[in-house]
Amino acid sequence: MKRLSLFVAMIFGGMASAQDIPGTQPTAEQYSPYPKQSFPNQVFFGDTHLHTSYSADAGMVGNVLGPDDAFRFAKGETVTSSTGVEARLERSLDFLVVADHAENLGLAPLLAQKDPTLLSTAFGQQLDAALEADDPAGAWSIWSQSKAGGVDPLADHPEIYVNAWANITEAAEAHNEPGLFTALIGFEWTSNPGRNNLHRNVIFRGGKEGADNIVPFSNFDSFDPEDLWAWMEQAEETTGQRLLAIPHNGNLSNGLMFDEVRLSGEPFDVDYFTRRARWEPLYEVTQMKGDGETHPMLSPDDEFADFETWDKGQLGPEPKTPEMLPREYARMALRRGLGYEAETGVNPFKFGLVGSTDAHTSLSTTGENNFFGKVSAVEPTADPIRFREVVGGIGGDDIVAQYAWQTSASGLAAVWSRENTRESIWDALARKEVYATTGTRLRVRVFAGYGFGEADLPRADFAAYGYDNGVPMGADLPPASDGASPRFVVRALRDPDGANLDRIQIVKGWLRADGTTAEKVVDIACGGRNLLADGCDGPVGDTVDRQAATWTNDIGQAILAGFWEDPDFDPTQRAFYYVRVLEIPTPRWTTYDAKVFGVEIPEGAPISIQERAYTSPIWYTPKE
Repeated sequence: MKRLSLFVAMIFGGMASAQDIPGTQPTAEQYSPYPKQSFPNQVFFGDTHLHTSYSADAGMVGNVLGPDDAFRFAKGETVTSSTGVEARLERSLDFLVVADHAENLGLAPLLAQKDPTLLSTAFGQQLDAALEADDPAGAWSIWSQSKAGGVDPLADHPEIYVNAWANITEAAEAHNEPGLFTALIGFEWTSNPGRNNLHRNVIFRGGKEGADNIVPFSNFDSFDPEDLWAWMEQAEETTGQRLLAIPHNGNLSNGLMFDEVRLSGEPFDVDYFTRRARWEPLYEVTQMKGDGETHPMLSPDDEFADFETWDKGQLGPEPKTPEMLPREYARMALRRGLGYEAETGVNPFKFGLVGSTDAHTSLSTTGENNFFGKVSAVEPTADPIRFREVVGGIGGDDIVAQYAWQTSASGLAAVWSRENTRESIWDALARKEVYATTGTRLRVRVFAGYGFGEADLPRADFAAYGYDNGVPMGADLPPASDGASPRFVVRALRDPDGANLDRIQIVKGWLRADGTTAEKVVDIACGGRNLLADGCDGPVGDTVDRQAATWTNDIGQAILAGFWEDPDFDPTQRAFYYVRVLEIPTPRWTTYDAKVFGVEIPEGAPISIQERAYTSPIWYTPKE
């Protein structure tokens, strides 16, 4: 009763301060551990690469949903797709970047509105005439030929782009809810020299007020990434904001994305390396147009290297040749970066890893059972176009053609952060404390250090201990004073609505003394079976029922944790390490389609898929 009386006195007394209440004097101990906690303690899932009707190659082929629709859908609302199908996410996203193409930004909505400025141009009149004649294919042909010519037909009317950009930033501003949902502002620079993919998504840290001071840089301005970086530097001064760029789809660059010379053909230099590392801290390693981690020809000892592979050619009809492959995939680029750093002191390929969609439907759908396709024409339907539309190697024959059934329901960017705000999400992207998933929301955390042990895996304070005694994904691990080997602790948790986990792996790349590089993939935890000296004791199995398009969690495990100390570590060799987590097999989207629409699964399409995550690397650099 004394304590109750004291509490009543505190509430109703009104005059007494905390220092006046007996027994409430502050002590040296701090009861709550959280006021001083500052490390990232949440993971947020989002898409840094979504297109709406404001992208000409989306709006000119049937997408009528604008940025507002895209944000509403990402926030969990039900939206009617461009083909009249109701769509909704199982769970809302935490953040989204509407990254519409800068080239002829907003063209399709302006045509639909019969914008007088657009229709005052010969280009606009040609497009309008084709649409009035019910010839959308003809309108598309007019636009695509104009784009291929490299000269902007609307260059004399910059107000068109100013207004379109303002509409996009306005939608982002309206939907940005700090702490609940982050609407990042961005656009895509669509460089395609010779129809080879050198695309980058540019993302702003701040809001509309600063972003409206610029007009997005397009491939009409330049095809050269170095010119984009120069523009970004100027844009930071103009907007008062920080910017970063994320390249994607090196697998469609025919050897240009991670080339051995500049786009101009000139040799690399330190200045080029420094600028690339500054402006491009991340790489979009997985998305609809194929997975870009590695290739079976580059990683022949990696049994999981051949995953959702697009390796026939580029965006256009030019076929790919084997010598292009080493300059197209993330793992090999990470390896080569070690060599460049040894030679010059700068690593141009020191990037973290994210996934995103590149959907052109305004709908960020990455679930295999909820996949709305690459473009509006291939949204869910029994029409053969859903599988047979050519979406890569356009204009070529079967040697280079990539069909809609080969697209992936991928991917997502996972960000470790304390707050769901523009600044916090952007800062996590910039420092590379991020990872990629192929569409599911599995959680992964890794720390590297020199004092970790297997006993640390079940710690209640795993994250706090990891930050206090090591470094997270995306960071640099400094050398140990005694040359000790790096030790890694990893924990992974399945998507709460998804599949159990098959295994945790560590991928290591290193630079040998002779200047060549090497790699290895090591299993460090196995779901439902033993970890042997040479890896998991056999495959995890497959519960997928093809006819019913179902699976069970009878195999694998919901939670996996692994410890690994590098047994072959050489403190004089540069190295990187990243974590790959695989789920058990689940039905691929083509298998779900077969059940829903009663159509045949395309020949060559896998029945099941092993979704996965790739963390950003941790780099080790020896003492000079």
